[in-house]
Amino acid sequence: MTEPLESPATGSVGSARKALLERQRQLEQELAQARQATHMARRQAVNAAREPDSEGEAEGWLITYLDMMTLLLVFLVVMLAFAGKGKGAGERLQSLKPLSEGVLPAGSGLLEQAGRSLHDKGGDSTRDPLQGLPVDQLGKDIEVVVKEGSVSFRISSEILFSSAQADLSLDGLRVLQQLVPVLNSSRHGIVVVGHTDALPIRSARFPSNWELSGARAGSVVRYLEANGVARQRMRAVGLADTQPLADNSTLEGRAGNRRVELILETPQAAEMSED
Repeated sequence: MTEPLESPATGSVGSARKALLERQRQLEQELAQARQATHMARRQAVNAAREPDSEGEAEGWLITYLDMMTLLLVFLVVMLAFAGKGKGAGERLQSLKPLSEGVLPAGSGLLEQAGRSLHDKGGDSTRDPLQGLPVDQLGKDIEVVVKEGSVSFRISSEILFSSAQADLSLDGLRVLQQLVPVLNSSRHGIVVVGHTDALPIRSARFPSNWELSGARAGSVVRYLEANGVARQRMRAVGLADTQPLADNSTLEGRAGNRRVELILETPQAAEMSED
């Protein structure tokens, strides 16, 4: 059976430990000798009364020496304890690099890469939100709205759905098909928001505009998922008539308010909307 190999750091720690143990044994022997000498000095002081002053000085010297040896032994025991706990200390010290090795070399390009990464994640506030999106492939039925931190694709509900319905029409399927490659060209989250006008609706399927707007957003999300858009990126939201674009007192205003918006959110915009 082969013996396990020891690393240089482990071997050095073992050698140091052996040396400390040997030194401890020597100190214990010297301590025992000092105690014996002290004991003999005390016996001589009791049995002989000659030169008491010199014997007292000798006994005091031995006691001082005994105290010093005891302190050295305690110190050695403490060092052995630390040596046992720090078995891998040598390896950790060898793994440390000089300070100069941790400095980025000039012209390494790491800072430029970090800058580009920040730019790609939206760290550059001046970046064009439409950059990389093939919006030129969209037809006239899709309105592109650019806001700070997001891009919206606005589609009239008159194109996507029949009146008071949430099932996509043939024209709606055609328009959404044009939008799929644009959405897949980005990794941002997609919020599909359904909007209605202020006219109340009461039917067995949709008791109010809340249900109608949510169902229309859900229909769009289901279609996008079926055509390759990752479901983890999407949310369906129904806002009913709470965010009108125009006056609901006119036919034109109500027609403009009935819409579905698909919003591409940057991470910063998503955090703000959640807050």
